[in-house]
Amino acid sequence: MAKVKMSKQSTKIDMTAMCDVAFLLLSFFVMTSTAKIPEPLPVDTPASTVQTKLPDADLVTITVGKEKVFFGMIGQDIRRDALGKIAEKYKVQFTEEETKRFSLIDGFGVPVGNLNKLISLTGEERNKEGLQPGIPYDSVDNQLREWVLAARYATKELHNTELKVAIKADGKEEYPTVKKVIDILQKQKINKFFLVTGLRTDDF
Repeated sequence: MAKVKMSKQSTKIDMTAMCDVAFLLLSFFVMTSTAKIPEPLPVDTPASTVQTKLPDADLVTITVGKEKVFFGMIGQDIRRDALGKIAEKYKVQFTEEETKRFSLIDGFGVPVGNLNKLISLTGEERNKEGLQPGIPYDSVDNQLREWVLAARYATKELHNTELKVAIKADGKEEYPTVKKVIDILQKQKINKFFLVTGLRTDDF
């Protein structure tokens, strides 16, 4: 009896569909993720269960850690305008090139008198730990108050909206330092602000 010859089946697998799905997933993650911005003062924020995303515009972030205060503004136009107002207030000159470079800086923590030197540094040099002493915020020289005020005016003039404020404090920071920052905001009738926290884990 003759054997039945089995036909050979192809072992080739079409990977086109799988490649399409992989590229779609990769594109989704690239477009929806946010790059971590280097900070002059990294802080370890306290944990909470609240998950509210910060606004993408018209926001300033006041970072508090080691009794130092840093200030960050979203938006190059806001930074440029706020710097102009601070220059006028403190009678400090900034060239057009310095203003342009400042508009690219996300956060800083130096007195106004040291801003020119800070602006001249590269991003890597600027964010070296311990280089920036923080913005003065005591009753004698309250430059933090002036920065908040300048950013508020800039936001109102350029975007016709109210500035939003977020406080990002280290979890181990002493309460009096944070309270001083809150007092500065409340004296400008800013009674609503965001508190930046980390996400609480299950073993908290």
